[in-house]
Amino acid sequence: MDVRGRNFKFPKFKDIIIYEDQDLIAVNKPPFISSLDEREGGEVNILRMAKQYHTDAQICHRIDKETSGVLLIAKNPASYRSVSIEFEKRRVKKVYHAIIDGHHVFEDMKVDLPILNMGNRNVAIDRVNGKNAETWFKSLRYFKNYTLVECRPVTGRMHQIRIHLATQHASIVGDGLYKGKPVYLSHIKRGYILGKEQEELPIMKRFALHAKELQLNIHGKKYIIEAPYPKDFSTLLKQLERFNT
Repeated sequence: MDVRGRNFKFPKFKDIIIYEDQDLIAVNKPPFISSLDEREGGEVNILRMAKQYHTDAQICHRIDKETSGVLLIAKNPASYRSVSIEFEKRRVKKVYHAIIDGHHVFEDMKVDLPILNMGNRNVAIDRVNGKNAETWFKSLRYFKNYTLVECRPVTGRMHQIRIHLATQHASIVGDGLYKGKPVYLSHIKRGYILGKEQEELPIMKRFALHAKELQLNIHGKKYIIEAPYPKDFSTLLKQLERFNT
């Protein structure tokens, strides 16, 4: 499989597990792998990988294909029902990290603009027909031209974090659907010279969104699961720290 011009190797399922007990598996989902089947007879996805590891595995929620981070998988029907209820009742605390265009000071800022699902993976802000959507934002780290932001979605609408940030003129870098521009080393490093006839690729070849943490309670047990940044997200942060502070 080729992703954004580079050979992409699927990881082994056991290598992406960050937590497991008798009820749940939590994985740090790599980018460019879907949570569920996108089409009949389609490509490898986390559900298929999970079922090969544990026959009764069920994905409890989903995150965008390009988004990395914590994904919960139930190992039995009872756990699946319990987790589904927690999500439905909005008792799951979800924390995402995003790198956004511009210098933005968000101090627990709430965005509660309704989102309308228009089909074909497209959504829009629609105050009349849209469904309630609420996200909280907090700036974590400032760079010269970018900001690392914590995003806490209360609801779980499609593209919710991405479109809510875009309404604040703070699109996620690399998110072309919402006018987020990719970050090139030549844009942040003084004196950077590209070799002759070389094509410069962005530092990160997807939009910079990572599902950092999930907290929930099931079967009388409290779960706090954190997922480390993947290599591409870490690399972008390191380059910004080095050349854009």
